[in-house]
This record gives sequence, structure tokens and C-alpha cells, in this order.
Amino acid sequence: MEPIAALEEIAFLLERDRASAFKSKAFRKAAGIIGEFDADDLAERVRDGRLKRTPGIGDTTFAVIAEAVGGEVPAYLVALREKSGPAAGASPTGLRAKLRGDLHSHTDWSDGTTPISTMARAAQLVGLEYLVVSDHSPNLTIANGLSVERLLDQLDVLERLNRDERAGGGIRLLSGIEVDILLDGSLDQSPEMLERLDVVVASIHSKLRTESKELSERMLRAVRNPRTNVLGHCTGRLVEGSRGTRPQSTFDAKAVFDACAEHDVAVEINSRPERQDPPDDLIQLALEAGCRFSIDSDAHAPGHFAFLELGAARAEANGVPPERIVNTWPAEQLLDWAAAR
Repeated sequence: MEPIAALEEIAFLLERDRASAFKSKAFRKAAGIIGEFDADDLAERVRDGRLKRTPGIGDTTFAVIAEAVGGEVPAYLVALREKSGPAAGASPTGLRAKLRGDLHSHTDWSDGTTPISTMARAAQLVGLEYLVVSDHSPNLTIANGLSVERLLDQLDVLERLNRDERAGGGIRLLSGIEVDILLDGSLDQSPEMLERLDVVVASIHSKLRTESKELSERMLRAVRNPRTNVLGHCTGRLVEGSRGTRPQSTFDAKAVFDACAEHDVAVEINSRPERQDPPDDLIQLALEAGCRFSIDSDAHAPGHFAFLELGAARAEANGVPPERIVNTWPAEQLLDWAAAR
């Protein structure tokens, strides 16, 4: 087995299982280090002990590399696969099999853990045809949100990766943003910049306990903004996980979903296990309102793309028709829909 592939699969499986980010980062760091060596040089460094003395290579990562260089599937990887299955498991079924893309993902440009190219390869691994890179907007400083200048730089990187299929993992990368909905309902990026992006996901990240009428007006203004394509994790709830729990925000869901239907803004079904947002009753309300949906991973690490299984299962259980889920569409149809706003 290729040593880099072994290290990256281990990191993916740890991320999928929501293990400590410290662990997965150690394996990804080791993969980056040995990427500088050709196969013969790496094998020699394993044999003479130089690799073990290399900063960033620990006992566990060295053992994985040495076993892979020796032609074995590393024992650490075997154990992870036995516990929860390989990274590229059986072909997806049901609604998950119909998902062609993911409109909500983060990279190390904001608060994700890995570069765009690594996220692209992982999205391709789980069978996606396109991926929207939607890092945070500048107001979310805690998440290293992108200024206009940094976002422009990212657009150049996306263009380069799309030209270089090998670097981009053979998947189509679309430009996007998870733009913060500010207190007055405006979007936290210049209109000119938002106009340049393929897909805009608008989400609230602050003052989630605001009184219902005020929060509803804030959301309605964002939905009516012609640059909004998707309303992200609309209740802001947390139902489990290391961050603890948080109750869903209170707002006039019928009015907001009616506005989403009127302005053709998709309601996100956020697939993260700790969010599961919106709850089932609100998915039903959005269905009744005639909304479109987007099933997104909100991935902050490559292994998080596996969460799409959960989002698809929830949508399927709630009877959401595939044709009303925008990321079941081919990329060109999605882009035409988003541009029409």
C-alpha cells in the first residue's frame, strides 16, 4: 500500500469517527512530510532510521509508513477498517447515491483543517462530482473568516486546481462562501464579491437567542437578498458533541420558509451529527411551503464528507423528493439555478 494513501485514509477514518483532531492532523502532517521523498529515498530513510528522527514523524506514524513501505497494509489502518469500515466503502444507496455535490465545506483558509486540494480528493473519494468551497466571511474572526483580498486569492487557487485535475482530485471545484447574516440581516461580504461566487450559503452564527420577531426579520432580510442561494443550519441548534448542546433558536419558521420558497432559496439540511438542523418538524414545514433543499456536510475535515449519509437519511425519512434537492442536480443546472437569483 502507498504510505501516503495509508496515512490519509487513517486520518479520514479518524475524522469520520470524530476522533481528536490532534490525531488526524498528526497523520496528515506525516503524509505531507513524506510527500517530499520519492519511493526509493523513503524506503532508504525507513531502513537507516533517518525517517524516525525526522521532526513531525512519531512512533505511530513511523510504524504505519514502515509497514506500507514493506508492502503491508498497516496494522493501525486494518484496525480502523475493522472498527468502522474503509474510507471508500460500498457504493451509496437511496437518496445518498443521488447526491452529486456538496454546497457547504470549509478548508484551512478559514476554520477547516486541511488545504483545498485535500478536501477535493476526499470529496471525490466519496463519489461527489463537484464541491463548493464555502469558507467563512470576515465578521467571523474566531473562524479566520476571509476578507475580500483573501477570498480573491482563493478564487485564483480554485481556478488553478480546476485546471490541474490531479491536484484537484478530478472533482469540479465551485467558488462559494458561508456568509454570516449580520444583526441587521445584511450579508457579511461586499455585494460585488458575492456576485462573483458560484454559490452563497447564508447562516447566522451570533445572537441565536434573540427574540423571535427580531430574529425572524434578520433571517427574512437575508433570504430576500438576491445573492443568497442557501439558508444554512437555520436553527443553530446543537444536539450532541464536544461543544455541548444548544437549543434551537426561535423564529417564525413559516414566514421564513415561505420567503425561501418565494425567492427560490434552498433550505439546508445540515448533515453534521451534532447539528441535525433543521429538526424533522421544520423539514416538514419547509416541504409544505414548497422549498427546495440542499443536503450538505458542513465538512471541516475530509472525513466529514461521510456525514452526508446522515443528512440524506433524514431527508429520505421526511419524504423530501430528490428533484427538490439542488445538489442532486448536475453542476451546470445547479450553477444556472444559483445565477438566476
